[in-house]
Amino acid sequence: MLRKTSLLFAGILVGAVAVFGVTQQAIVSSGPANAQAGEMYRQLDLFGEIFERILGDYVDETEEGDLIDAAIDGMINSLDPHSQYYSPDDFRSFQTDLSGEFGGLGIEITMEEDGFVHVVTPIDDTPAERAGVLAGDRIIEIDGEDVQGMTIDDAVDLMRGPPDTDVTITIDRDGVSEPFEVTITRDIIRTRQVRAEALDDIGYVRLTVFGTQTYDEFMDAVLELTAEIGPDNITGFILDLRNNGGGSLDTSIAVADAFLERGEIVSTRGRNPQDTQRYNARSGDLIQGLPLVVLVNGGSASASEIVAGALQDHRRAVVIGVTSFGKGSVQTIFPLGPNLGAVRLTTARYYTPSGTSIQDVGVVPDIEIEQPLPDSIAEQLEETPLDDEGNEITTFDVIPADHEADVQLQYALDLLRGIETHPAFPPDPMAAVDP
Repeated sequence: MLRKTSLLFAGILVGAVAVFGVTQQAIVSSGPANAQAGEMYRQLDLFGEIFERILGDYVDETEEGDLIDAAIDGMINSLDPHSQYYSPDDFRSFQTDLSGEFGGLGIEITMEEDGFVHVVTPIDDTPAERAGVLAGDRIIEIDGEDVQGMTIDDAVDLMRGPPDTDVTITIDRDGVSEPFEVTITRDIIRTRQVRAEALDDIGYVRLTVFGTQTYDEFMDAVLELTAEIGPDNITGFILDLRNNGGGSLDTSIAVADAFLERGEIVSTRGRNPQDTQRYNARSGDLIQGLPLVVLVNGGSASASEIVAGALQDHRRAVVIGVTSFGKGSVQTIFPLGPNLGAVRLTTARYYTPSGTSIQDVGVVPDIEIEQPLPDSIAEQLEETPLDDEGNEITTFDVIPADHEADVQLQYALDLLRGIETHPAFPPDPMAAVDP
């Protein structure tokens, strides 16, 4: 498996979990703490000396703001791949992104250790998906510019742009011997956060992101499906979290809580006491104990893994698909004041009710069902794709538009209807974890 690093959308950023103000405290103690403060000021003096030297003596004239931005980026990038500084313009874009409408290509990307941009998942009904971009694709060039050496923000900036303009990305795909170019026309991306339909006797709800509107739309969808199918006729529900890259922690907790009567949903543990919290379910099951299946794949990340992990640990649902992405850290957005932007810092790691961290591991499904690659894409493959360990890649994070061709969905439907049987279904509530 590829080592997972930074996770964000090219056109939508996900993983923001809370917004807190920043309070400054003066250092008034003496002794070791005072000595530590003295060393900090010495280092700041050093920074100032170097800053002035570059401004005055570097061969090319430099801008003060550019140097400061570079210093901030270097400091943040030394922490971990998920921490980030937002300029005022970037922060406004970030807030717009979470509202569900933004400009771009419609892909969620990650920067890996090889220096290339990797596609976590294309977003439904977006230019990238329609152009055939797949989860796992490596973007090695953007409009002819080599991606290696760029930051993730540089890559995002190049892929964003006005609607109806084109960008050409060069893709390196496992199983295809030569990289190939794909030209995509940018568009305003309007994410449908919730998709729902009645599949005869089963309610099907797909969440594409955990945004600001997701929970209300999700609640409405479940209630409308129950009424449409009829409380006496409905067999169960399928919650599809495949290719859902995450979003708001609060929203994910609310969605999991909708199916749970009691118990812990998730815990966060950080360096500071205020970052260590446990979130518990309130009584009330939205579907009143009906059987529930959760679908996940390698594009299910962060908030999706919180929901899947909680429902799995409590044996409220059976999880079907393939192992999820594995992002188990919590980022907090700290606004820095008027016209200063914001900083996103990793402040905690989250754990499922069983005390398991899914960081770099993911949620392992109760029933593993692989999704074959559609024929139209399989024809491009000239050899069997291999992972980093030399093993054949046999499953792909593709969701066929035709439900009949969706192997994972069809298995879930058959399981709920009793056509298929498996020891993991129905899950045994007596085997639920006791945190």
